[in-house]
Amino acid sequence: MNHQFEDLRPYVQEEIAPAMKRIAGNEYFEKMAAFVFPEKDVEEARKMVAAITTTHEFQEKVMAVLNERIIKNSIRRFTYDGLTHLDPSESYLFVSNHRDIVLDSSLLQQILYKNGLRTTEITFGSNLMSSQLIIDIGKSNKMFTVVRGAGMKDFYRHSLLLSEYIRYAITDRRESVWIAQRNGRTKDGNDATDQGIVKMFVMSGGKKTAAEAIDELNIVPLSISYQIEPCDLFKTKELYLKQTGVKYEKQPGEDFISILSGILEPKGDVNISICRPLRREELDFPGLSNQNDFFKNVAMLIDRRIHDGYRLNCNNYIAHDLRSGTALYASRYTEQEKQAFMQRYHAALNLPPENKDLLKSIFLGIYANPVDNSASIARR
Repeated sequence: MNHQFEDLRPYVQEEIAPAMKRIAGNEYFEKMAAFVFPEKDVEEARKMVAAITTTHEFQEKVMAVLNERIIKNSIRRFTYDGLTHLDPSESYLFVSNHRDIVLDSSLLQQILYKNGLRTTEITFGSNLMSSQLIIDIGKSNKMFTVVRGAGMKDFYRHSLLLSEYIRYAITDRRESVWIAQRNGRTKDGNDATDQGIVKMFVMSGGKKTAAEAIDELNIVPLSISYQIEPCDLFKTKELYLKQTGVKYEKQPGEDFISILSGILEPKGDVNISICRPLRREELDFPGLSNQNDFFKNVAMLIDRRIHDGYRLNCNNYIAHDLRSGTALYASRYTEQEKQAFMQRYHAALNLPPENKDLLKSIFLGIYANPVDNSASIARR
């Protein structure tokens, strides 16, 4: 692999066996094994993990088993569509809406693995690489590092390197890549692609036009929807503080807590829609005055695919009716489903801040905004 990517790349094969031995010998291995392999004796699980020597073997014997455990324990119904858009001989850049730190990408890997397709490499924020254990699990699972929190002086350099690596992975190594449509999870239910991400994709295009540079990456928008929004109460509190002028600072270990919450807490129905890839002819936007307009139009094109693919569920419709004070979507949910949602709603209103109207608006918006986004697509 190109040496310039040494600091961000996933592990190569010769690094897997040592990483497995470190994982098997970690002080937290027993607790991890109890969740992933409850039917195995811990020493049997330790021996099995320590003997793994390839990424494929790790994904097959550990990650696929973990994903199945998560689906069985915390997802009522897991569905997906759009596999027909993928050609097994092609590599793609999956640009996904982002609701959960780990599951958004991990559930896609499970779909690909179960259907005999190659899994993707996955972007993973440097802020999450908080211990050797997480680094070993992540980089053995085809994750590569995206630098977070860099100053403006280093921002361009890191963005260019990331862009070059993504293009190198897709075009030279024929590996698909998963990346979120924005830096950080969607907190308010409005999935929106950052046009800066599109600009980053183009940076490594060399002498190609912006349209040619985007086309070469074979972008596939990805839309994931959760009936119960991962970490919805955390997101409500964070948005409340920001909207009331309080600087929000993450507490030590907060990202790790969010990861565990996403894995363990109930999620109801979950759907992933693999959307139609962007095609070259779609990238010839009329009347552009500058390149920033091109970036904006590509971002909007991705958004339309994601909003169109988003699987609205009962909680989205309940929240929309509560926010609007109507029964417009009452036929889309049952009284039992409404009462279950109201329990989460009241939990949000019981958060410490006193401005209950703002809390109500924020919490309901997380669930209701996708309904408006979907409706706006239908009107076009």
